[in-house]
Amino acid sequence: MEGRPPAQPPAQEPSLPQAGAVERRDYTGAVYGSLLAASVVIGAGSLGSFPRLELVLLLLGSGVVFWAAHVCVRLFGERIMYVPVNGKEIRRACLAEWPIVQAAVPPAVAVAVTPLLGIGPRGAAWLALGVALAGHVAWSTAAAVRAGVTGRVLMAAGAVNLLLGLVVVLLKVGLTR
Repeated sequence: MEGRPPAQPPAQEPSLPQAGAVERRDYTGAVYGSLLAASVVIGAGSLGSFPRLELVLLLLGSGVVFWAAHVCVRLFGERIMYVPVNGKEIRRACLAEWPIVQAAVPPAVAVAVTPLLGIGPRGAAWLALGVALAGHVAWSTAAAVRAGVTGRVLMAAGAVNLLLGLVVVLLKVGLTR
């Protein structure tokens, strides 16, 4: 078409690290996954006869489903136009999106250990929410530090992510009354 620049491929992701190479970290999936875990806790509502087990399965299952969705989007979105889908690309996409699942593990573990701590199901949900939000702020801050952010910008990044977490807490408070 006249007047339109030709389509450009998306920026290529770095290839999988070679043995002994320094791994480049992308915290996007962990930040997203931790906020997803917090929203799963809020959306859980009243659970059945085994609320802790159900919440653990809901957290991990949601993480896996969203991971799979992100892998598919990564493979079959814009990339398919520029990069052939093969085993290497599938592995790269699976690894790149795996932090979404990893971010669901700490809140799930927190719920799983609540019987040992004498915490009831309602307290388990609050603990899971707190762990997920702490993960969200920690991963966001780690991403900002990794990006070389310092001083006021780092404080602002932490504050914004804490604010997002507090909005999630306000939703939980508002929805569980």
